[in-house]
Amino acid sequence: MTTSAQTIAHTKPSEHKQRKWQDYFTFNTDHKVIGIQYFVASFLFFFIGGAFAEVMRTELATPDPDFVSPEFYNQLLTMHGTTMIFLWIVPAGAAFANFLIPLMIGAEDMAFPRLNAVAFWMFPIGGILLMSSFFVGAPQAGWTSYPPLSLVAGKWGEEIWILSLLIAGTSSILGAINFLTTILRMRMPDMDLHSMPLFCWAMMATSILILLSTPVLAAALILLSFDLLAGTSFFNPTGGGDPVVYQHMFWFYSHPAVYIMILPFFGVISEILPVHSRKPIFGYRAIAYSSLAICFLGLIVWAHHMFTSGTPGWLRMFFMAATMLIAVPTGIKVFSWCATIWGGKLSLNTPMLFAIGFLSSFLIGGLTGVMVASVPFDIHVHDTYFVVGHFHYVLFGGSAFSLFAGFYHWFPKMTGRMINETLGKLHFALTFIGLNLTFMPMHELGLLGMNRRVALYDVSFQPLNVLSTVGAYVMAVSTLPFVINVLWSLFKGEKAGRNPWHALTLEWQTSSPPIIENFEEEPILWSGPYDYGIDTEAEEEEETVAQILAEVGSESR
Repeated sequence: MTTSAQTIAHTKPSEHKQRKWQDYFTFNTDHKVIGIQYFVASFLFFFIGGAFAEVMRTELATPDPDFVSPEFYNQLLTMHGTTMIFLWIVPAGAAFANFLIPLMIGAEDMAFPRLNAVAFWMFPIGGILLMSSFFVGAPQAGWTSYPPLSLVAGKWGEEIWILSLLIAGTSSILGAINFLTTILRMRMPDMDLHSMPLFCWAMMATSILILLSTPVLAAALILLSFDLLAGTSFFNPTGGGDPVVYQHMFWFYSHPAVYIMILPFFGVISEILPVHSRKPIFGYRAIAYSSLAICFLGLIVWAHHMFTSGTPGWLRMFFMAATMLIAVPTGIKVFSWCATIWGGKLSLNTPMLFAIGFLSSFLIGGLTGVMVASVPFDIHVHDTYFVVGHFHYVLFGGSAFSLFAGFYHWFPKMTGRMINETLGKLHFALTFIGLNLTFMPMHELGLLGMNRRVALYDVSFQPLNVLSTVGAYVMAVSTLPFVINVLWSLFKGEKAGRNPWHALTLEWQTSSPPIIENFEEEPILWSGPYDYGIDTEAEEEEETVAQILAEVGSESR
């Protein structure tokens, strides 16, 4: 929802067709089907990656490697990070984009429907290939796969890892081309850039980042593959190669990847908060342009991951300043979100609870991010659990919480059914408690000197590790009410109707779930801000919108 313009569809009942359940198991070009296929596949990999994490945390409950071997622990570590990043968070952002973008801009489908379907099917193929590496010895060099460790830690597992990431990366590039073209070329005639929802702005910035950074990672992985298979020495120091060059190429993608993982969900939060606060979004243009600022700055901060890699002092200062500067557009967003809910008529339902949980958790991750941007502090905590805690507050407390908020928010639109609020709130409570129990102690562990990526540690670190392991178990339990809620609501949930949240963006003005053609009639763009009015009931607001719809519809005829 935007303050500069609201989108409203003038629709009437019709007999347009809905998709059949068989369509979701086929090579289908409908963007809504592909979006739901992305959701299902990405959450399957989420459960797999979460299982890896639970085994790791069980091992770390004791100082000695007595649950799994150190070699298998390294495999789990590598596969957990790779799965959660490349097979859950990034595809989940693509799921929202596929389902929502054409609906939000008044289009019937994506710009390139067949390319869209190809991009999706490449993603599970890459994921299945990655999981198959366990049959030959899964990679053990961590999700960063730094040489020279990756050159000696199992050739075929590493090769499969490289190939799977190349396939997943190609899927992301194809998706980004589609999203960018659709947003720029397929908006309804009356919708300019400043009239489209903020989620579309976020996906536009994300797509630019993907197109500029992912090819660099692909080049690094191909050169690493040559070192493994052909005996070249691009990154192998024994043959005169430079492993630091790999770090530059890897992080040129992988730091923007943090924003590829979080920017779509910034857009999700920008759509949810106004609806459930009954207020217009505060600072629409500031939020929109801050996404583009993050896109630009995200490309020039990669070397802050390399402060201990022999980076010259003058270059350290540049990347430290650039990293701190990127906190400014992020802070603009957080301020605007807080200003949006300030004084609003809050509905503390499941989507809103996860959105508020996102604000608090992401704020912690952002503050520790500013801390590790400082060269002296970063050197002190480098490769410790402080970085692990920071990273997970940003990506799980940030991306995952907003993912769940968006999933619950648009679940009625996707399925035509309402979620169960009791199970949804239980899911939120367990997830929020588990998050903080798991990752907050890691900051203290890091400050005390516990290294990450190891299964063996000093006995003095055990109490905090036990606390983290208990938190991990709580998060594992939190998935149960989520799965039960989705399955129950899908078949037995209350009928949602067209617009159960009384929202104003275009996707809520068509049927739930949307018909194959998306809209029964050509949608109408209603220009001008609409104040939800915190002193009126939602039903009264809906009547006001209906009156405006009737007036605009009659004038347009």
